[in-house]
Amino acid sequence: MASVFLYHVVGDLTVGKPELVEFVETETVESAIAAIGESTEGGLPIWKRKSQMNLIESVEMRQQRFVGILNSLDIVAFLARQECLEDQQRAMKTSVSQVVVPNSSLLRQVDPGTRLIDALDMMKQGVKRLLVPKSMVWKGMSKRFSILYNGKWLKNLDPSSTANRPSTSSTAVIRDKYCCLSREDVIRFLIGCLGALAPLPLSSISALGAIKTNYRSIEASLPAIESIKKIPQDPIAVAVVEPTSDGQYTIIGEISAVKLWKCDHLAAAWALANLSAGQFVMGVEENASSRPFPEEDNKIVNNYNNHNLNINNSIGSIRPRKFSSRNIGFFSNTSSASFGRSMYRGRSAPLTCKVTSSLAAVMAQMLSHRASHVWVTESESEDVLVGVVGYADILSAVTKQPLQPSASVPASTEGL
Repeated sequence: MASVFLYHVVGDLTVGKPELVEFVETETVESAIAAIGESTEGGLPIWKRKSQMNLIESVEMRQQRFVGILNSLDIVAFLARQECLEDQQRAMKTSVSQVVVPNSSLLRQVDPGTRLIDALDMMKQGVKRLLVPKSMVWKGMSKRFSILYNGKWLKNLDPSSTANRPSTSSTAVIRDKYCCLSREDVIRFLIGCLGALAPLPLSSISALGAIKTNYRSIEASLPAIESIKKIPQDPIAVAVVEPTSDGQYTIIGEISAVKLWKCDHLAAAWALANLSAGQFVMGVEENASSRPFPEEDNKIVNNYNNHNLNINNSIGSIRPRKFSSRNIGFFSNTSSASFGRSMYRGRSAPLTCKVTSSLAAVMAQMLSHRASHVWVTESESEDVLVGVVGYADILSAVTKQPLQPSASVPASTEGL
């Protein structure tokens, strides 16, 4: 076990984190869309409103107020309902309590002195957010490291100043401000400690057993709305695939919370309800002359534009919009004028790695793209899908015992 997990505590990761501003379940979908773009992992923690503003809460009371985490795919799936498409203005004013999937196990409140290894164990079990008291004065646990917390080196604090500190046990009353730590924050911290994790970072994800093979997928020819029935809890993503002649599947895109993070949610909802999975991840070019589409596809897009035009005539507050790869949040390759593999490239292209990629390379990919997962393809082919690696898989891999030299598998350093 690397010493970085044993001698660092959760409080080390909270330096510079902003104070938590609770987003309550009575807020509207419209407000959630605006707030979700600033959230981490494309998810927004949702809370029940306090019964009394000046109420002093215990850990248990605060935990009970947590509802779940709302993501962009939840919103798009809701807006894709027939009644929402018919009355978009009303749908945007719906409270998020009707959209978010309740799951209080996704967040756990912890003391800032909690060991990092214990926090990782929670996240490996499905916790996606750690709620940490932000302004509490506490004594660092480490003897090997000086712990920086709230801008002070705790190793050098006067021990006498800690005499009257309040208890930080799970039953203590909490009065201080909080911040939220995500799994992305943990991965960002760990990538700065790769030397302490050696030799694991240079081992392949295959050798570490980090590849999840029971991923969810949907064929490109099926309606995109069918993907909603297959969305897993982690990662929140469905691969869009095409079958090959030898019974394998190539990945051409994905329908996920990360891909829809900062898209036009109304445009994406219409596309989800009306297009095939392949058309959804491909998008439709704004410049129709750059790539010809089949006649039936043009009819679908025209129906979308007419639909928005009718809405604009009846509701002045909603602007007519042209459905395109740009407003749905996808960018396809405009240099090709024919249907081929290249048509799926661009922002709509899925983030992939190979089975031989190193753990460090995959971690760097996830952070640089702000992605919660990376799809894994065969080493010989960049399109044949093998599995997926998510945050939980990364955290499980970095806490494994170092591989024996004889068991090590050479890893690709591509992407480092």
